[in-house]
Amino acid sequence: MSKSKNTEGLRYPSIDELLTNIESKYKLAYAAAMRAKIIREKNDVTIDSKCSKPVGVALEEIKAGKIKIDFEK
Repeated sequence: MSKSKNTEGLRYPSIDELLTNIESKYKLAYAAAMRAKIIREKNDVTIDSKCSKPVGVALEEIKAGKIKIDFEK
């Protein structure tokens, strides 16, 4: 993980930016939680992130388009 620090707190990454990748804030929360669990258990990170916590890293990955999640309709 990156040594640069997230100085924006809870505003980074922005919910508006994240909702361009996943259309529902509920689906976004679910996806971030599931991805954070994988990051925490396997230390499987796909980007050099500014965040140090697994949920923040997961949100950055979603924002970067590195994580693709298919939800059943």
